[in-house]
This record gives sequence, C-alpha cells and structure tokens, in this order.
Amino acid sequence: MTEYLSVSTLTKYIKYKFDQDPHLQSVLLKGELSNFKKHSSGHLYFNVKDKESVISAMMFKGNASKLGFEPKEGDEVLLEARVSVYERRGNYQIYVNKMQLDGIGNLYQKLEELKKKLAKEGYFDNNIKKPIPKFPKKIAVLTASTGAAIRDIHSTINSRYPLVEQIQISTLVQGTQAKEDIIEKIQYADSLNVDTIIVGRGGGSIEDLWNFNEEEVVKAIYQCATPIISAVGHETDFTLSDFVADVRAATPTQAAVIATPDQYELMQQIKQYQFSLTRFIKQYIEQQKKQLSHLSSYYKFKQPSLLYDQQIQKRDDLEKQLKQITLTNIERQHQHLKLLRQSFNLKILSQHINQDKQNISQLRSRMSQKINNDLSKMKADLKNKIENLNNLSPTNTMLRGYAIVNKDDKVVTSTHDISENDSISLTMKDGNVDAIVKKVRCNDE
Repeated sequence: MTEYLSVSTLTKYIKYKFDQDPHLQSVLLKGELSNFKKHSSGHLYFNVKDKESVISAMMFKGNASKLGFEPKEGDEVLLEARVSVYERRGNYQIYVNKMQLDGIGNLYQKLEELKKKLAKEGYFDNNIKKPIPKFPKKIAVLTASTGAAIRDIHSTINSRYPLVEQIQISTLVQGTQAKEDIIEKIQYADSLNVDTIIVGRGGGSIEDLWNFNEEEVVKAIYQCATPIISAVGHETDFTLSDFVADVRAATPTQAAVIATPDQYELMQQIKQYQFSLTRFIKQYIEQQKKQLSHLSSYYKFKQPSLLYDQQIQKRDDLEKQLKQITLTNIERQHQHLKLLRQSFNLKILSQHINQDKQNISQLRSRMSQKINNDLSKMKADLKNKIENLNNLSPTNTMLRGYAIVNKDDKVVTSTHDISENDSISLTMKDGNVDAIVKKVRCNDE
C-alpha cells in the first residue's frame, strides 16, 4: 500500500532542501517595502515586492538594531537575506540580515541627516537672515551660462527694473566639479560689492540638484555677507541651499521678481505720490490765501500807525521813569557818603594811632628786656650744671688717681662681687689694665 506523507513531513523536507542549498543561504535582493510592521519584540515583519512578485520577509531584532535609518512603507531597499520555509504556514520567506536604502533613498536619507545636523548648528535660523535691498544697483547672477534659468532671470530683471546692473557669473550647477565651482563663485560674487546674489538653476532629479545640498556649499552661503536668493529647481524642489539662503524662490523667475521692484508699480506709486503732493500743495496754498485775506482785513493793518503809537508812548514813559529812578539813587548815595564822612573824625583817629604806636614801642622794649634777662639766667644755670656734671664725671675722678673695676663687662662696686683668681679689668685715665685677684679684703672682716 502506498504511504501517504503528512503535510508537516513534506514541509520539513522542503525546508531541509532550502536550508541545504548554498545558493539560498545569501541572496541579494532589491525591491519595495510593503505591509511593514515592527513587533513589540523589536523584530520587523514586511513584504518585499516589485512589479511582478511579492515575498514575505522578517528581520530579527539584533540585525534591525544595526540599521542606520528607520524603514517605512514604500522604501526602495537593497537586501542581503537567507531563503527558508516557515513550517507553520508552509510558505517560503526570506530572513533579512542587512538592509539599506536603494539609490535615491540613500540620498534622501543623507539629505535628512545633514539637514538635522545643520539646523541644530543654527545655519537655518530666521533671526540671522539678511533683508533683500528694495532698490538694488547691482545684482550678481550665479547659474549656468546657457539654459532657461539664465534667460528667465535676465529677461525678468530687464522687464521689471532695467536700471539695475546685472553681473552674470557662469557657474557649474551639475557634475563632480560643480560643488567647488559654486563655492568659488559665491565667494567671488561676495567680493564685488553687489546688493544681491541670485544662485539658481533649472529643475532636475535629486541627483542633479545634489551639489546644492553639499555641506560646504551651505556653509559658503551662510558665510556670505551679501544677501542671497536661492532659486534651485522647480517649485516642488527643496535643497539645503534654500534653507540657509536669506530668501528661497520657487523658481529662477521668482528670484528675479524678489530681487527687483516692478518699474510699472513704481511708476504708479510715483504718479500716486505726485497726485497726493499736488493736492496737498493746492490745499496748503488755499489755506494760506484764506489766512492772508483774514489778516489783511484786520483794522490795524489798514492803519499801520496804530500798531506802534502805543508802543512809542510807552517807551517815552519808561525812559522818563528810568531817569527819575537814576537821579533818586544818585542823590541817595550822595547823602549816604556824606554821613559816612561825618562819622569819621580824622584828628581823633590820628591821636588813637599815635597812642597805639607808643604802646607798641613800650611793649617791644619790655619784651626785649625780659628775653635778655631770661637768656642771662639760663646761661648761668647751664654753666652751673656743666660744672656739676664735670665734677661727677668718671673721667675727672680717674684724673685724681681713681680707677674703674670691671668684671665680665660689668662695673664692680663692692668687694663682695669679687673672688680670688677672678679676672678683672681696671679702666684708668690713660688706658686699661687686665689683672688677676690674689686676695679680697672686706672692711667688715
């Protein structure tokens, strides 16, 4: 009887075949993520599909933790995986070991990482952005010398504000050498003393616009002292140059519009100002005419002498008052001076002065006599003290035959202070004598 296999047996056999095939142990796949789920355990479950097929996949937590990005629905990815069979459901699936974004996806990932880094460092802060001059004299345009961008900017500026000078600087906007050329041309334009710099190019893929996402280009725009308008790509395209620039324009044409005023709008404003000024002048002149008419009808202007008759009379009255006050003050001062003269008797004053002189002379004589007496008395007193001092002087004593005894540099005044065989020194009038004591005799012995 033919033996029938169980489903699990067949599934185990097929899994064994998958696991033993070396070609299925490491396969490289590319596709789009779909039905993406992250389990609470940290494992990832998803499908990988292309236009024709779908395959189930999973990635264990250990491998998932090494990813440099957050996978999401719709990502185009490159996978390194092992093919096997999930026995419980009996379907084959892949077990992913490595995953990375494919092509454009990598660029978008790099773009987001660089954007976060530069934003954290303050390159995109609005408070450091410079205003665009309203009426520029010179504008530097950095773009390719051929193409729609340069034509759009040039024609738009000419039609809006032909007074401005355009300095067109041919710049590489695509290719391996474009990054360095963009930086060099930005620095060159910044040295030209222009009012505004426009950096622009036409639309394209993210790869075509990538030079305007380079960190060095962003820093060159940030360090530029001249206001910069970024006009890279179309309205839906965004680059890091747009974020760091002082103003972002959706298109090169819009950049030209932002950089310049519209001559027709200016003409309308001038006409409006002219109309308002003319109306104001007419109103002002009319008001002044009414004021002049009102003043001219004033009765005093019809008879001008009325304006100064009263003032002349008032001046005469004040002059008269001034003279009277002056004469009164002079007379008062004369009277005061006369009283002062009368109060002073010169004869009496002279007598007082002479008497004071005599008193001073007498006092001077008495003071001189007292000083001389005091000096004589002090001299005699000093002489007596000097004689007493000389009588008490040790030197005079030694001149009479006496000597001074010293022991251990101290004067000896008693025999009790000396012992036999002591070394002593005798100071005499003409020198010193060193001696040894042979015997000591005291008066009380």
